[in-house]
Amino acid sequence: MKSLDRIDDDSSTTQPMEDQGHRTVLLHEAVDALLTDLSGIYVDGTFGRGGHSRLILSKLNNVGQLMGIDKDPAAIANAEALARQDARFAIHHGSFTDLDALAGIDRQVDGILLDLGVSSPQLDDPGRGFSFTQDGPLDMRMNHQQGESAAQWLARAQEQEISRVIWEYGEDRFSRRMARAIVREREIEPILTTKRLAGIIAGACPTREKGKHPATRAFQAIRIHVNRELEDLVLCLDRALEKLKPGGRLVIISFHSLEDRIVKRFIRKHQKGDELPSWLPVTEAQLNRRMKSLGRAVKPSPQEVADNPRARSAVMRVAEKLT
Repeated sequence: MKSLDRIDDDSSTTQPMEDQGHRTVLLHEAVDALLTDLSGIYVDGTFGRGGHSRLILSKLNNVGQLMGIDKDPAAIANAEALARQDARFAIHHGSFTDLDALAGIDRQVDGILLDLGVSSPQLDDPGRGFSFTQDGPLDMRMNHQQGESAAQWLARAQEQEISRVIWEYGEDRFSRRMARAIVREREIEPILTTKRLAGIIAGACPTREKGKHPATRAFQAIRIHVNRELEDLVLCLDRALEKLKPGGRLVIISFHSLEDRIVKRFIRKHQKGDELPSWLPVTEAQLNRRMKSLGRAVKPSPQEVADNPRARSAVMRVAEKLT
């Protein structure tokens, strides 16, 4: 789960982020790592409720610029209100994979921030379909106006595909049992609500993990699949490297081991440079090292986790572009 910053209640989309119980994870750590030039151009690729963006703007001077990106229409409404208040800020409605097509930013930027995953208001709003603890329509889309909902996918997917998704993205050892139960139950009655899906999954689990609902991993896996979260992350990382200017920073906060693994391997690959035969004599410049990792992975302090338990799985990695 990510830093928690979106809802789908049109009546409250322009309220201050504090009104939504929002707590931006690793807020100061991320912004401090991102900013290298207070006159620079930056991208917040996951605007959400704007916690990171507002802090960035508070530090930039009058020349600095910030572009926000988000899929969620509710987040966009919140961001548009901020754009009306601050001419240094603009918002793009879409995916962070759109980095190379941002209107108004036709050159390289000084920093890109990504705060990955789902948000607290999304989780806490039953209407979004992310939560297995509250009943609501089985949707799970970051942008509920586009794409296929979780209910639609589960209604058509083959048992093998459902099992693969739950295993690969949720790492749940009972993925086959769950998939079999979903296919069996959808023949009896369509699976349209989160409560029904959670009940089917729970019934397929022969054991219980202490302190964890049996549907936790499966819901997470289906959400990742429906929103193409890992595929989009891979695309975004490649485009971010090209969008950054030399010396620019890439700051990424992950809440899932699969996301963090992708980020870590990407940074390591470009820090190592081109893979050449060990016997081939080459200069340092010929290795084509394009990034360097800045410090170790950063995790929330014990105090932050105590204040916000949803921060406990967060991992932040920072890299700087070399060439």
